[in-house]
Amino acid sequence: MAYTITDACISCGACEAECPVSAISAGDDKYVIDADACLDCGACAGVCPVEAPQAE
Repeated sequence: MAYTITDACISCGACEAECPVSAISAGDDKYVIDADACLDCGACAGVCPVEAPQAE
């Protein structure tokens, strides 16, 4: 299952830089994860200061 980014996101960009497949991009009010590209590796969750990326 792909990760999603919750509304807790503070748009710091730490997760985008950590994603090995570039599945994360800036959205209108928070970062978003492309579910089709996400490897479910959890790298984004490991660097997020507010635990916004969550496994579905």
